[in-house]
Amino acid sequence: MYEKKCIKKRSIFVHETKFHTTITNNHLRMKTRFAPSPTGYLHRGHVWSALCTAAVAKAKNASMHLRLEDHDTLRCTPHFADEIRRDLEWLGFAWSSESVQSERAEIYQHHFNELLQRNFLFGCSCTRSQIRNGIYAGNCRNLHLPFEKNTVRFRLPEQTLIRWHDERCGDFEEDVATSCGDFVLRDRNGMWTYQFAVVVDDWEENIDLIVRGEDLLSSTARQLLLASTLGRKKMPTFLHHGLLLEVDGNKLSKRDGAAGICAERKAGVSPKKLLAEVCREAMPNADIPQEISWSEAINLYQLYFP
Repeated sequence: MYEKKCIKKRSIFVHETKFHTTITNNHLRMKTRFAPSPTGYLHRGHVWSALCTAAVAKAKNASMHLRLEDHDTLRCTPHFADEIRRDLEWLGFAWSSESVQSERAEIYQHHFNELLQRNFLFGCSCTRSQIRNGIYAGNCRNLHLPFEKNTVRFRLPEQTLIRWHDERCGDFEEDVATSCGDFVLRDRNGMWTYQFAVVVDDWEENIDLIVRGEDLLSSTARQLLLASTLGRKKMPTFLHHGLLLEVDGNKLSKRDGAAGICAERKAGVSPKKLLAEVCREAMPNADIPQEISWSEAINLYQLYFP
């Protein structure tokens, strides 16, 4: 089952500036990324996301970057990363550059130190159970707690209203102070969080087109606020695509046991057959044959989602 509607979560959006970048110079080629996390095998939801990303990239003549988001060093493994690459090659997904987050610690530390020097960081001893409704109330903001064995949070600036545009879902507005509050950049185990690492990577790697699932819509405002604070001037263009869902309406998830496609690859299943099944699930009204190639799937996406 495929979720076609875009649901606007919370109130959404910040800064008195509207973050939206349009490339008008034909000599500037956009760059996007597909960024799976090697905490497990790719499942069909990832296949759909990779297809959406590749289709939008083709429509905008953007180059493709593969980023392995292994910032969670306790759950990610090189084995999963290798299997992800093999699965993508098997499907026909192509990329022109690649990065691995676990190899970029010095870059994250550099930006972390800059925020520290500008007093945008503070230690926090609060547990998840102490934070109501996912909104941090600033309990430890002025306690001057050590960073060691505590989470390190981003101290929000005075202006926290963010307005931004999504190419599929429309316009959003969110006050980060009221929607989430000061958020974590490094956890108590010393690992960089997704929110921090992805903002640094997208800036450092010149990603100006972000295509990802609409389950990440609620992260966009805080990421734009952090990017602006770090010093990024031109914000990326966003497109949040719909999700492949389980029969019960929940999104496919590795944590919930969604089957990995590597088992089908190793069993000799044709990638064209798998792609056809994914496309039929995502585009139930489209006329899709029993087998479809990667390039044909991209063309079909562009017809169904112009």
